[in-house]
Amino acid sequence: MRILVIEDDSSVAEFTCRGLREAGHTVDHADNGKDGLFLATTEEYDALIIDRMLPGVDGLSILRTLRASENDTPVLILSALGQVDDRVKGLQAGADDYLTKPFAFSELEARLDALTRRSRGGAANETRLQVGPLEMDLLSREVRRDGELVELQPRDFQLLEYLMRHAGQVVTRTMLLENVWDYHFDPQTNVIDVHISRLRSRIDKGRDRALIQTVRGAGYKITDQV
Repeated sequence: MRILVIEDDSSVAEFTCRGLREAGHTVDHADNGKDGLFLATTEEYDALIIDRMLPGVDGLSILRTLRASENDTPVLILSALGQVDDRVKGLQAGADDYLTKPFAFSELEARLDALTRRSRGGAANETRLQVGPLEMDLLSREVRRDGELVELQPRDFQLLEYLMRHAGQVVTRTMLLENVWDYHFDPQTNVIDVHISRLRSRIDKGRDRALIQTVRGAGYKITDQV
């Protein structure tokens, strides 16, 4: 996805943009409302992340301008203003979602996924995932490759599900720790490597083509592309 982040707090902007880029997205950043509004109205984005309190033009004014011009790009408001009235004003101005600071990147990512999935008209309750010859049934909790049942432990199933939901994208260690293990810090262990290795032994061992790939210095991805 191509995402515009309009945020004047340099530390928040750096954290957010870095995480999104690590997740495989293209990210533009504006540190004031005037530049942010210009980019939002002259470029095409899949989603916008807008702080409420911005120099030049505030976040709600940007929102109202966009909606008045029939720009329906999904917008996530990111703000330290977290009272009920604040959230209501943001939603009434045209925001699709509202996330208060401080926040976990995993929640930001999940909310963005939900917004863009709705905007694409995708199925929010997807029950089957597929990457080439690999299939996952989320209702029966079964995984098959080339029609053969693959037995997985619960954590390995969660890990594979996350990889398949992000098929073709590089998934970083931070993303896996936050979304599969619910760690918001790096425990400095090889837990991810152990589970990836076990997944490979179940999914790829003895096959002509490996689906789970290591992207050196970045993370992992699952793909059917050579």
